[in-house]
Amino acid sequence: MILELGGFLLGLVLLVFGADRAVTAAGGLALYWGLSPFFIGVTVISVGTSVPEMVTSITGAYYGAGDLVVGNIVGSETAQITLGIAVVALIAPIVAWRRDILTYGSAMILAMVIMLLTLSDGTIGRSEGVLMMLAYVQFVYILYTSEGGAEIAAELDDGLQPREAAPWIVGGLVLVVVGSQVMVTNGTALARIAGVSEYLIGLLTGLGTTVPEIAIAGLAAARGRQGISVGSLLGSNITDPVFSLGIGAVFFDLTVANPDAVWQSTSYMLGVSVFVLGLLYWKEGISRRLAVVCLLLYLPSFVV
Repeated sequence: MILELGGFLLGLVLLVFGADRAVTAAGGLALYWGLSPFFIGVTVISVGTSVPEMVTSITGAYYGAGDLVVGNIVGSETAQITLGIAVVALIAPIVAWRRDILTYGSAMILAMVIMLLTLSDGTIGRSEGVLMMLAYVQFVYILYTSEGGAEIAAELDDGLQPREAAPWIVGGLVLVVVGSQVMVTNGTALARIAGVSEYLIGLLTGLGTTVPEIAIAGLAAARGRQGISVGSLLGSNITDPVFSLGIGAVFFDLTVANPDAVWQSTSYMLGVSVFVLGLLYWKEGISRRLAVVCLLLYLPSFVV
């Protein structure tokens, strides 16, 4: 059991570190080539921050670990909308425009509803996976027309020359692929040995893949940077339920063992998301007092 746990944690570290390096280098390379921060925001950053979930989805579907894949998505979504926002707001209260909340919030809720509908029968087939990815393309179009992408790219550093960026991009993607395989295989083995469901392992994985995003956002808030926006906090929550989950189903059917149990946790995910978005819209941000509320909302996710 110790060996499987160590392999699971090693795979998670490789997955997260590789994705972070690859996305940062890709963003820097895009800046070097003269692409606008707005375009980078709606493409490289929006998709790139969900690379761990995407690769895990494909790998998990290949190994028949649908419960782990869905648990990873649900765990990441729930942690981001509650724990992530709480940590940032505790450091520096969040101020948001209602227009941005409507744009990102409505897209996020729609993505979650699509995820729930496709999981209602316990299986996501190839045709459903294609439709889910097309739904994300529609979101990118909405984001483009509403000019909401520049704020996502606000955290990018200066441009990187091709010879500087290429090793990080290639190396990072290799680490992501290797890490996802190591994590999924050891995660399923760990679930069997410990006598717990793969879905619970997936929920823990979702928290792990979200920790770097929370840490980066919290550090930026501590430094007084105003780039922490609704878009940067919620961007991956729009990508994961449709694009990240759908891309795995395009290659191999995704099946969950207990759709009723998944329905409970996904319904909770949707409920807390609507609640937190309501707070953001009503108060035009999240104060430190409301951050405590968001933090407490995360705790029941594992019980549910």
